[in-house]
Amino acid sequence: MIIETFCYPRAAVIGNPSDGYFGKTIAFLFSNFQAKVQLYHTPELDIQPQRLDKTSFNSIKEMVENVNSSGYYGGIRLLKATIKVFYDYCQECHIQLDNRNFTIRYDSNIPLRLGLAGSSAIITACMKALISFYGVAIPKPILANLVLSVEDKELGIAAGLQDRVAQAYGQPVYMDFNKETMKKQGFGNYEVLDASLFPNMYIAFRKNLSEGTEVLHNNLRARFNIGEQKVLDAMEKWAGFTENFREALKIKDCKTMHELINANFDLRRSLIAITKGNIEMVELARSVGASAKFTGSGGAIIGTYEDEDMYNKLVKTLAKKEIEVIKPNIVN
Repeated sequence: MIIETFCYPRAAVIGNPSDGYFGKTIAFLFSNFQAKVQLYHTPELDIQPQRLDKTSFNSIKEMVENVNSSGYYGGIRLLKATIKVFYDYCQECHIQLDNRNFTIRYDSNIPLRLGLAGSSAIITACMKALISFYGVAIPKPILANLVLSVEDKELGIAAGLQDRVAQAYGQPVYMDFNKETMKKQGFGNYEVLDASLFPNMYIAFRKNLSEGTEVLHNNLRARFNIGEQKVLDAMEKWAGFTENFREALKIKDCKTMHELINANFDLRRSLIAITKGNIEMVELARSVGASAKFTGSGGAIIGTYEDEDMYNKLVKTLAKKEIEVIKPNIVN
């Protein structure tokens, strides 16, 4: 029997990047892309390389283009680290695993290094496949913690919980990472939201702007850890934006949500250096009346639009700069 699991990319709607700093965020998954993992019983444990693990190239130019789009690492390390974290968790919790081995492989068409949580989607799909294969029950908040630890502790990739919570729940989620709550129970307070409440949303990206999440978080973490007041104040403001957005969402106050999305990016711009190409994407989207902010750490933007006429203008305007625009199919 082949176990097949899926996970989708994440769009950070509001509050990011405060999720790694005891803030509050709202995020959803969208099914326009997916990461897939297949696992089946075999005599030996075999992790099969896939497209992202390519090591043979026709030219040095092709290799450089591959690195620019996919980074230096494929998915093999993600699967190996996930299997290790899963095993360690089961050992720690005295969960007995049987002696069966398996072959595991993955595939993903999620655009990489654009702040869409493509790596954690692979990890989450892998973790779900292992859970199914061994018949283990892991609560969703703990699953999110484990997925984060794969990247954060095992692989040394700086990241926050937001992506992993949304992917563990598979639904839009409001997340409160209050420091005392996190310390007390080991995870935040998470509230599932109704996907039908969201206004007209778009996501746009240009692959040549890709940048790993660690580029943002490594710098921000250092400033947060030394208690830079400007950073601490920003975290409180982002958390406030999230609270206000949640209230606006409940009454479908599209104007307020539009303004909060813009404010989220403007605050980020005042705090963190942003490349010209990323700023251009935001400004082009706003030029037609849409709101715009990053979906994650940069490379892709998300925002709201009023109607089909505005959406068509958005598509046409961004296409001139080879920026792709999609309507996210929000997973609920």
